[in-house]
Amino acid sequence: MASRFPAGCLALACILGVVACRQQAAPAPTSAPVPVTTTTVRVLPWSDTVQALATVRARESVTLTAKVSEIVEQVHFESGQQVAAGQPLVTLRVDAQQAALAEAQAAAAEAGQQFSRLQGLAAQQLVSRATLDAQRATRDAAAARVRQMRSEIADRQVRAPFAGVLGIRQVSPGALLTPNAVIATLDDITRVYADFQVPEAALSALAPGARVTAHGTAWPGVTFEGAVETVAARIDPVTRTLTVRAAFDNPERRLRPGMLLQASLFLPQRQALVVPEIAVVQVGRESFVYRVGEDGRVARAAVDTGVRRDGLAEIVQGLEAGQRIVVDGTGKLRPGMAVAEAKAKAEAEAEAEAEAGSVPARPAQPAAADAQSGVPDRD
Repeated sequence: MASRFPAGCLALACILGVVACRQQAAPAPTSAPVPVTTTTVRVLPWSDTVQALATVRARESVTLTAKVSEIVEQVHFESGQQVAAGQPLVTLRVDAQQAALAEAQAAAAEAGQQFSRLQGLAAQQLVSRATLDAQRATRDAAAARVRQMRSEIADRQVRAPFAGVLGIRQVSPGALLTPNAVIATLDDITRVYADFQVPEAALSALAPGARVTAHGTAWPGVTFEGAVETVAARIDPVTRTLTVRAAFDNPERRLRPGMLLQASLFLPQRQALVVPEIAVVQVGRESFVYRVGEDGRVARAAVDTGVRRDGLAEIVQGLEAGQRIVVDGTGKLRPGMAVAEAKAKAEAEAEAEAEAGSVPARPAQPAAADAQSGVPDRD
């Protein structure tokens, strides 16, 4: 037993030595560069935007009513009709007023003739000057009565004050129309306004003509283009905001009064560092990008972002123009990793097809091939 123990120890020592030598001889594993997509940080023209909810208003809007209480004689329009300025809409009964107008016209004609006769007599000094002046006043009063009756007749015909589209008709012939009764609504929507609130801090950059875009749920995927027309003269002391009115051409009448829009106000352009938004990694409150060094390895660069729009992000601090950053593939990176520019998808597919066409496929061999060939199984 004592003679075998040293021999076993010697064998174990030999095995351990061989393993150690192999581990020392094996080269250290090296990781291949990670394929990523990169871009260069550039300075581009950039516009700040202010997002706000806007309410659409018609360029001209009115609720049509009558001035007097009278029976409706005729209705000259239908709901939703496009009308021209001055077009008759409703005619009220005017029989009594037309009779009164005829009486006033007769009285005015008689008063005019009487004044003409007295004027001739006054020239011959056959009547006093006071008599002539009294007849002149009578003549003028009769003419004023005629104009009054014509005005009352005109009040009994409701006309469109401007061109536009009518709402739903709410009167019918034979109904008693009062000044408080609504006939219909009339809106000119060939050009509409959108009113929205902006913060007080944006006042210095606001000016008529600034570009505004808007989107509405009623027209998904449609962008309406407009411009600032008016900036309110006062700031709300409670909310510290001011009202901005933007004008939109609306030839197809897609925008309707009362509609809610998501408006974007574009402030004047300035120069800014801009990167693709997907390049910015957000972890909690920290934002960073992977910057590629001259040795091809990446390092984290903490950044402060500004406005984000259309897939782009403004970099306020943390990067400089000309630096290279990783855009796609940030999820598999760690600081210090080596990266390589990934091949374009079309190029990679072409190379894969070429490689597949040059190497013939090998036929599969059954597991029992050795047995069929007569080669004995090896235990």
